[in-house]
Amino acid sequence: MPDLGLIPRPVNVETLPGDRTLSPAFRIVPDGSGADLLPLCEYLRTRLETDTGRTLNIEKDAASITDGDIIKLTLNGDSGRFPNEGYYLSVDESGVRLEAAAVPGLFYAVQTLLQLIPPDKSRDESLSVPAVRIEDNPRFGWRGMHLDVSRHFFGTEYIKKYLDLLALHKLNVFHWHLTDDQGWRVEIKKYPRLTEIGGWRVEADGSRYGGFYTQNEIREIVNYAADRCITIVPEIDIPGHSGALLAAFPQYSCSQNDIEVENKWGVFEHVLCPGREETFAFLKDILTEIAGLFPGEYIHIGGDECVKTPWQKHDLCRKRLAAENLKDENELQSYFIRRAEKILNDLDRRLIGWDEILEGGLAERATVMSWRGVEGAVSAASAGHDAVLCPQSHCYFDHYQAESGEPKAIGGFTPYEKTYEFEPVPDDLTEPRARHILGAQGNVWTEYIADFDHVEYMALPRMCAFAETVWSPQNARNLNDFKQRLQRHYRRLDNMRVNYRRS
Repeated sequence: MPDLGLIPRPVNVETLPGDRTLSPAFRIVPDGSGADLLPLCEYLRTRLETDTGRTLNIEKDAASITDGDIIKLTLNGDSGRFPNEGYYLSVDESGVRLEAAAVPGLFYAVQTLLQLIPPDKSRDESLSVPAVRIEDNPRFGWRGMHLDVSRHFFGTEYIKKYLDLLALHKLNVFHWHLTDDQGWRVEIKKYPRLTEIGGWRVEADGSRYGGFYTQNEIREIVNYAADRCITIVPEIDIPGHSGALLAAFPQYSCSQNDIEVENKWGVFEHVLCPGREETFAFLKDILTEIAGLFPGEYIHIGGDECVKTPWQKHDLCRKRLAAENLKDENELQSYFIRRAEKILNDLDRRLIGWDEILEGGLAERATVMSWRGVEGAVSAASAGHDAVLCPQSHCYFDHYQAESGEPKAIGGFTPYEKTYEFEPVPDDLTEPRARHILGAQGNVWTEYIADFDHVEYMALPRMCAFAETVWSPQNARNLNDFKQRLQRHYRRLDNMRVNYRRS
């Protein structure tokens, strides 16, 4: 493929002689076939103005315009030509044309067009793009990035910038880790103590740390993400990692003892009590409000690192084991997850959780997020369940990026080259079980990441490498070629004022 600096690498690129200069006479033309493409056209117009200083008008009457100085966005859902989220882009003497079967495909075509513009052009220079024909579509439907805002909190403008980085790399899922032992970050109207108490902690030096997102802020961010074809998957961590919740409502633990929101990292015995029926009524109230804020198909319930010691000692949990004919605490956790799944299914949502939800038996429609290697995904897919891959070995971006000279991290060593070599479909899976692999995601846990500059530093360029592993054909990936394209891409990140790690 010619070196156009495109990340992720498209499926097929054909270069043509010459280029086209996007003069001020160019118009952006929506041809929506009934769909409203004006928001996407406005997005393109704004990005061009922000990135290059070039202001182009939007011409709404597509029927009166054929060729010439145009950037034409066309929806063509009846041709059968485009795979899911696929697109066609051409730059030639007739203008710039972007075509897809649905809005997400057009959005990714827009991202490719923006990447074709040289990243270091002066605003006073002519704005030209190479003449090309590109046919492209993603390999996986789940192309995700995660961000933990419980350990350290990042305000709405930082979340929007994170979403812009996902959009640039054609990633379409934002896994938003909103609650844990160290903070509860989402407003629940029925239970204001969750943020009044659970949203704040006292640090070792006596200072108060915290914050949360109001429901209006959540809606604003959900809409911002949707405009960039990104679905947000919120995580409400249960039954373990519930310290912030139980600091506000200790009556839903086994001991019912008062606790503080944790100011240390680790795994604690702060777990919800499955023996108390009122626990599930409480969760139903919370998850009902969460479902009202996040319209996506999935809600993540965590399910990881649940310390079951309190359940072993508690009379109500022993009675629950007997009443439900459960043989041990692993099956009690499975019972808990199944109850959570029933709540979510009744809300027209699907449950996804970390691979520990396999222990004791998997809930009927649950999707597994495999982080302790690929084995969880293999087990889930072999049993006919969907899975998403995010193994620590390749997809944990809180690991060190070099063996020395790096800011403090949680441990591990995952340079972007290792991320690039990740293959989301485990070798143990063959068709049709491999079809249960929805895709993969990169995870950014923030125990040792206290500000957003550091988030960017840890996420990029690993996000760039990851984007190619989930978008581009497996046989088209080439590390040396990627490294060359990354050099141009760095200049684009510079223009976005991203604090990436330059290797």
